[in-house]
Amino acid sequence: MLNFKELDAYKDYGRALEITNGTIKAIITLDVGPRIIYFGFIDGKNIMCDDRELLGGRTDESYEKLFGAGKKWENLGGHRIWAAPEEWPLTYTPDDSPVSYQKTESGAIFNFNSSEKAGFKKTLEIIMDSNDAKMQVNMSLKNISDTARDCSIWALTVSTTGGTLVLPMNNDDTVLLPNRVISVWPYTDIKDYRYEISDKYAVIENSAEEKPMKLGFDLKRGNSYYFVNGNVFRKEFDTFHDKKQYFDNGCSFETYNCDKFIEIETLGPIEHVTPGSEIKHTENWSLYKFDKLDFSSDEAIDKMISAL
Repeated sequence: MLNFKELDAYKDYGRALEITNGTIKAIITLDVGPRIIYFGFIDGKNIMCDDRELLGGRTDESYEKLFGAGKKWENLGGHRIWAAPEEWPLTYTPDDSPVSYQKTESGAIFNFNSSEKAGFKKTLEIIMDSNDAKMQVNMSLKNISDTARDCSIWALTVSTTGGTLVLPMNNDDTVLLPNRVISVWPYTDIKDYRYEISDKYAVIENSAEEKPMKLGFDLKRGNSYYFVNGNVFRKEFDTFHDKKQYFDNGCSFETYNCDKFIEIETLGPIEHVTPGSEIKHTENWSLYKFDKLDFSSDEAIDKMISAL
């Protein structure tokens, strides 16, 4: 059975809605965002990055021209919905207005109020398991402009520091053709010590290294695992690489890594979104308690994942 509680304030984010099932807890901001700003076990630590002051903001003349004088974009942390491809200032909606929501039997639906100038209406739905450490995150983008756009839903989870991200690589036998894509952003050091890629896994360590890095992958298996603070945060999502195209050289998963946070990002396929039409994307989240870490080999990682 789920319990709902509207909080007067969560840290410096203002009002928030807390949803619990006795095992896990999710907190979603209501005065800004919305962001899933907290996700974790009732007796555990937050998987999300929730240090608003640390993350800062950004603005310039083009931003204020689109969104209004004095407006700025804040990362805010937590989980958010964006539209790919990334474009300044269009992608960076302020998300600084109060959020409306409706409770359901299994969670809640949140409506963004600040994305209309960017041409999209965003909707976030949380469906929490009644007692297990599982939650479904449904996201939608509706084109409310008068122009068709080629875009996709981009789901970014800004997570806490100090963990290790594990990504199962594609293992299709494609004979004479390539079977995986790895995209590298220009500010990324290709010899960065924080990541290692084998035949089976990409292992990405988050550390105090300030220099950012970003990598993208065509994860056909639609799985990622973030090991942090004695927990494993697992994302599962559907992919359509055999039927549809993806942005960023074909990436359905991306990760941005720096000293302040690590982003665990999934993307839907490219869709031609006509005025009034809507696209959707779903992630299934699971949380496990796990502290026997061994990333020394593919076999060791296999053993950890099989124990979940």
